[in-house]
Amino acid sequence: MFFPTFRARRIRGKEVFRRMVSETTLSATDLIYPMFSAFGTGIRKEISSMPGIYQQSIEHIVAEAQEVHELGVPAVILFGIPETKDAVGSDAYAEHGIIQETIRALKKQVPGLAVITDVCMCEYTDHGHCGIIKDGDVDNDETLELLAKEALSHAEAGADMVAPSDMMDGRVMAIRETLDNHGYKHIPLMSYAVKYASGYYGPFREAAESTPQFGDRRSYQMDPGNRREAIREARMDVEEGADIIMVKPGLPYLDIVRDLREEFDLPVAVYNVSGEYSMIKAAGRAGWIDEERVMMETLLSFKRAGADLILTYHAKEAARVLKRG
Repeated sequence: MFFPTFRARRIRGKEVFRRMVSETTLSATDLIYPMFSAFGTGIRKEISSMPGIYQQSIEHIVAEAQEVHELGVPAVILFGIPETKDAVGSDAYAEHGIIQETIRALKKQVPGLAVITDVCMCEYTDHGHCGIIKDGDVDNDETLELLAKEALSHAEAGADMVAPSDMMDGRVMAIRETLDNHGYKHIPLMSYAVKYASGYYGPFREAAESTPQFGDRRSYQMDPGNRREAIREARMDVEEGADIIMVKPGLPYLDIVRDLREEFDLPVAVYNVSGEYSMIKAAGRAGWIDEERVMMETLLSFKRAGADLILTYHAKEAARVLKRG
């Protein structure tokens, strides 16, 4: 019987060797944990479609953020649920808005944790769209002024990084210029550079209370069938001053993560979105999959595709697994 000179199973045969030659590794420092800060006190409301994830008032946000920090996860990204909403999303850029107050509390009480803020209008507008509505659609250029104002208010409150998710044309440049002109040249900008109009966002809409009251977001988010357009979108953001570029969602767009990794030398982030999280949770609770194993395999796939950073609701659970070794 013929035996090949090379036998792959020689290395696979022992756990120690498998670990030594692993081509892709995952660390808690790769993870960013999304959190939903709600106006008021004493609030800790589990999101029905996202088991283990909560809308929380600031004191509970701080407590969980401390836990996140102790697990070795270096950063959180904040989304806000304001007291009131209006047509222009006033709370998004208010000095004492929900996110601005949350930033201050976190930087005071968990100073070692990096605080990133989502910059968008959808959580703050009464119509649920990502900007100013004119003639039934979002007015791109008027919205830029508010997004820049929102990002500046986050920087003034102490945010370590801002992350525009609106998908308006030119918003990276508008935010970068505003931050620079007000003394915040040091604040990095992580752009949701490639954000698809996806069905995977459903649970997030419940969590952030941001479902559009009419129409949808296809006029400003990307068509799921488009691949070359992703490079154009990312290149535009890089040229406008983005420091990190992101792909959202994650699992259905691993090819796009790889494309961006090969095209650009900036850090690449990926958002493991709510629908992806909820599917694993639902299948795990039903006993259809080994939830922990599938969670870790999913996160590893993002790294293998080329992502440097992973925004994920699994961050705490994954960090505990990694700590266990």
